[in-house]
Amino acid sequence: MAFACLEDPTLERHFKGHRDAVTSVDFSLNNKQLVSGSMDSCLMIWSMKPQMRAYRFVGHKDAVLSVHFSPSGHLIASGSRDKTVRLWVPSVKGESTTFKAHTGTVRSVHFSNDGQSLVTASDDKTVKVWAVHRQKFLFSLSQHINWVRCAKFSPDGRLIVSSSDDKTVKLWDKTSRECIHSFCEHGGFVPHVDFHPSGTCIAAAGTDNTVKVWDVRMNRLLQHYQVHSASVNCLSFHSSGNYLITASNDSTLKILDLLEGRLLYTLHGHQGPAACVTFSRTGDFFASGGFDEQVMVWKTNFDAADYGDLLKTRKCNMNVNGTDYGDALRTQRSSMNVNGSSNSVKPMDTGSREIQKSGIYRQEKQSEMDFAEVPDKHIQETETAESARRQHEQIDEAGLASTLQHIVGQLDVLTQTVSILEQRLTLTEDKLKECLENQQKIAQSKSN
Repeated sequence: MAFACLEDPTLERHFKGHRDAVTSVDFSLNNKQLVSGSMDSCLMIWSMKPQMRAYRFVGHKDAVLSVHFSPSGHLIASGSRDKTVRLWVPSVKGESTTFKAHTGTVRSVHFSNDGQSLVTASDDKTVKVWAVHRQKFLFSLSQHINWVRCAKFSPDGRLIVSSSDDKTVKLWDKTSRECIHSFCEHGGFVPHVDFHPSGTCIAAAGTDNTVKVWDVRMNRLLQHYQVHSASVNCLSFHSSGNYLITASNDSTLKILDLLEGRLLYTLHGHQGPAACVTFSRTGDFFASGGFDEQVMVWKTNFDAADYGDLLKTRKCNMNVNGTDYGDALRTQRSSMNVNGSSNSVKPMDTGSREIQKSGIYRQEKQSEMDFAEVPDKHIQETETAESARRQHEQIDEAGLASTLQHIVGQLDVLTQTVSILEQRLTLTEDKLKECLENQQKIAQSKSN
């Protein structure tokens, strides 16, 4: 049975050490370390190797609200309610340098991909950019009219995106230091924002329970998801750009398939609001933190499977290894269109609740979790079923698999077609721009 649902995410590690809500998590580039920040004013550095000791970094005088590894892995930035930013060396000594960054709470810190710059966001309504090695202030961006919750560099470092309690998401040009566009479609505050790995899109989490994805080239809304029942606190793109994971006050994590425009998984693990979530740089793992003071590390799995096979195995809505992480994972199959409306199939309650209780008990008692296999009795066929009926069902399943593969093929063709159209549009725009510039040169030469 183990091979039937290899694509499902699995809970790999379960860290306890913080004394208050976990507010932020991030992986090092090589996935060997994980850093978490907490309302207890501390950072914790967790080793991904079993039995390795964790480090507690003490220095901030108030809650730590954001942490981020530098691309090299040699530094960690942290932002705090004490209005400072600290740069830490992730070693046993835990050495750090601190600088007074803002006049209000520092909500967000983020390194550029070259590691040379750091962007910070604050309750003083500003976004600030710093030179990392000199800890030198470079410039400030200040058009928000309320607390700025999050700010991030684009993958190429040319743009900065910020989100605020003024219910806007703003896109900035780093060179000109001007606001290029303001996205105002959110009905509530915007606690978190992230760039797509391609740099062409951004996603924003809202206190109105929604997730929105925009195209930053055309400045238009691409997708709108309303899959949570409470505020969405955090989100993160998978490195492939095909998936988006979200964390919410409804205590769940949700994984969205951006190509299909639908909900793939709903994960249950935290015993209170899920405050933060992030994929590792390679996408092999993701980590989450919550108000239950816990950090959970999950293996992605689903990104390694062929997409056609993934659709076929999604029929198997079963809990694998359920005795140890049945409380943390519940697969929810859903059909969702681009605007996020969902027709979800409710998971059966009988049995799953018992697995949840068993899973929680075993996690608390064991530091190293061994995964046992528990098939879902609701989808397991009885051995006494007639062979003719089973053959008929196999034929139906084969037909369904074939149909799904055909749909996937058509979607791939459609995706390629759209990509080609975008390339042609870009070429046309470039040619038009060139023509206009030539006309201006001709007009200027005539006037002279």
